[in-house]
Amino acid sequence: MSEHRTWGGTIRKLWPKETTKFRDHLLRLDKDSRRMRFAHGVSDSFIEDYAARMGDMGSIVYAYVLDGEVRGAAELKKLGDTWGKEAEAAFSVEVAYQEHGVGTELMGRVIRAARNRSVQQLYMSCLAENAKMQTIARKHEAALRFEFGDVVGEIVPQGPNYFSIMAEAMDDRAGYLMAVLDLQTRVAKAA
Repeated sequence: MSEHRTWGGTIRKLWPKETTKFRDHLLRLDKDSRRMRFAHGVSDSFIEDYAARMGDMGSIVYAYVLDGEVRGAAELKKLGDTWGKEAEAAFSVEVAYQEHGVGTELMGRVIRAARNRSVQQLYMSCLAENAKMQTIARKHEAALRFEFGDVVGEIVPQGPNYFSIMAEAMDDRAGYLMAVLDLQTRVAKAA
């Protein structure tokens, strides 16, 4: 998980000032992908509001960024006011980038982030028909159960250690550099 360049793109954290990149990704999701991500159909205005609150919700968002655009995103959301016992994971990958390991790699980042925040139970919920998400969850040893027509996955992350904390710190450092380079590229193109 320490490799930053993947499939011609980069997997890194999104910073609070990058909510528009997150929003644009969610808006590009086709109707079915939106339904799979949010468990029901959602409007553009719902997505705009949701993305605008990215930093307010106590979320950590990892993204697959290609040519300055977010093409996949994974969120780690705390359940409650502080990081603690439980958290939730949610994912979306644009159709053209699915089935290339992007979701699996994003999930690994989310699990490590949960581990480093001493989360004891990590939940992910998806529609029963979302076989791709269930496959990703199984790859990360999630226990899956059916609950009211949905599938709930539970992962018990290991506790943090020096190596997991340093790996996340190194990823953050490289991710910040990639965000700065992306900004410089966009500014140069606009000029």
